[in-house]
Amino acid sequence: MMLASPSLAATELTVQRFFGACDADFGSNTDVARSVGECGIITSLINKFNADNPDVHVNVTTVEWPGYDQLTAQFASGDAPDIVTIHESALSDYQSKGLLMPLDDLLKSVGVTPDAFTDAARNGATKDGKIYGLPIDSWTMLYHINMDLFKQAGLVNADGTPILPKSPEELLAQAEQFKQKTGKPYFVQNLANETALYTRNLYTYLFQQNSDFFADPKHVKLNTPEAKKVVEMYKAIFDKGYTTKDLDYGGAINAFLAGGGGVQLNGTWVVGDNNAQSETKGTALNKGGYAVYPYPQLFAGAHAQYADGHTWAVSQKDRTPEQTAAIGKFLKFFADNDFDWSRTGHLPAYKAIITSDAFKALPHRNTIAAVADLGRPLPSAVQRQFAIQDIVGEEMSAAITGQKDVDAALADMESRVNELLANI
Repeated sequence: MMLASPSLAATELTVQRFFGACDADFGSNTDVARSVGECGIITSLINKFNADNPDVHVNVTTVEWPGYDQLTAQFASGDAPDIVTIHESALSDYQSKGLLMPLDDLLKSVGVTPDAFTDAARNGATKDGKIYGLPIDSWTMLYHINMDLFKQAGLVNADGTPILPKSPEELLAQAEQFKQKTGKPYFVQNLANETALYTRNLYTYLFQQNSDFFADPKHVKLNTPEAKKVVEMYKAIFDKGYTTKDLDYGGAINAFLAGGGGVQLNGTWVVGDNNAQSETKGTALNKGGYAVYPYPQLFAGAHAQYADGHTWAVSQKDRTPEQTAAIGKFLKFFADNDFDWSRTGHLPAYKAIITSDAFKALPHRNTIAAVADLGRPLPSAVQRQFAIQDIVGEEMSAAITGQKDVDAALADMESRVNELLANI
């Protein structure tokens, strides 16, 4: 009984996260340096936290991405987890209802202050002047490029870098050239059962046209010439066969890794996995190399692209001082180990890491670090951003695949979003 008492006395915390399940590979791993990918790294980090802190025990629940329907139901039933992964874009949905604990004092007590965050991370985690989530990264969508196919297509500069388009017209011309030279689509996109990709693409190219489409956080303007240009560009890509069409998310990843197209539109989170493939003999990415860049600047406006970030948020509930202190330990641990999380490809949430030699030495960071300046979220006061994402993506899909006229889809997109916002 005496031997068992330390474990019995450990403070229990419930942690809920997305990022997938990988217990077969990393379920007991505490060597974080040996882990790869989002799931492997976050699993190993939590394992190490438990191993390093015998006075605290974290019980982890893994949910399907993004998990907000389940989280909302848990709050409604009074059974929310202590700590939960929440996108910066979703924090307002819960913070505005008083469901999340402001973290400023707790973070300060463990030596974490907002001035250590990057501007993007600090802005994303701040709601009504307070910090409501410990930022762990900034993320965005990227051009993941099969350099072997780009060489075959004649789309490589003399210095070996890919030739990227500078306008919608150049994009379509290069996509045609790529298709003619390789017999494959320029883009590998996950367009089956998908809304997020469509929406993120639209936001990026609205930003690049200086479209202030959310000037009023409770009223969007999407039935505009700027939005029409973007939708028509992606419709032309679809109609001319410059993209895969019937792949879901997993299928698109597999197709790209098998050499099924030139550019996969995917996030920062697959940089580490793709780079590992490029270093494995016999793979499509090893044959001619792998490169990754921010979305190209296709319009003459702001140099910007849509970005978001992941945070650890804490539910608002009565706790003992020991439980609160344990949460502080957990948050401090993730702040101290943000470099390991940045190995996923996500950009660090901390200035000291993003400027460090260790981060700069990671593969491809010289090309994607620009996202720290380019990345732009929706205004922080915009609520229901994931629901809005679904609406925008559904209507874009209908327009791009020909189920609706482009003008009708944009009109429906705008009216549906505004109806949603009017009923918050």
